[in-house]
Amino acid sequence: MYCTNTVSFKSVNKTITMSIPPYTEDQNDALQEVVNIAMGQAGDSLARILGNFVALSVPRIRLVTVEDVIKTVTDMVDNNAKISAVRQAFSNSLRGEAIVVFAQAGADDLADLMGYDTDLDRSAEQELLLEVGNLLVGAVITGISETLKTDLNFSAPSLMAERTPLDQVLVPEQLSWSHALLMEVNFTVESRDFNCHLLMFMAEEAIDTLRSILDEFIDRIQE
Repeated sequence: MYCTNTVSFKSVNKTITMSIPPYTEDQNDALQEVVNIAMGQAGDSLARILGNFVALSVPRIRLVTVEDVIKTVTDMVDNNAKISAVRQAFSNSLRGEAIVVFAQAGADDLADLMGYDTDLDRSAEQELLLEVGNLLVGAVITGISETLKTDLNFSAPSLMAERTPLDQVLVPEQLSWSHALLMEVNFTVESRDFNCHLLMFMAEEAIDTLRSILDEFIDRIQE
């Protein structure tokens, strides 16, 4: 067993500050199950390529503003610390984006975990970050798509930041929405410096679309 994944779900209903109808209890429970599966698959995929036990934080799902997202990441990483980040968009039945934030110590430790015995040049380091970011996002998107039986596509990964102070990366002007459904989890490797944080956002219109998709999912599992 490579990874642990214990999910507790903070009800979206309690965090709504916008004029968006809350999810029902059944919809909340269904979303918890879907996220549990998807994040577990991502953790397992990461553990396999690193060849190490990967621990997952308790994933959180909530409706947020841009300002909430910035606080979420600064709670994990010192606001003055440098990070690297990989960004990918997903679309089709649901639209949104995913950002994988690597604390710099974790990014530096990644090459060793992947079995490289020499220092990598900048280009190789970038490719490694893109590879791991794509692996995590792909596993989560695939997990959500397969569980909900809905079509989702995701773009090629791009490097959003490299060795950049956090307060220069996640700024409201760089995000294309004001409110979103946020799914987040932190991945760590025991006794190593590796640490990365996966943030997935579904934009405003996707929140209502997801409501209908969850209802269809509930109907199927109740048959």
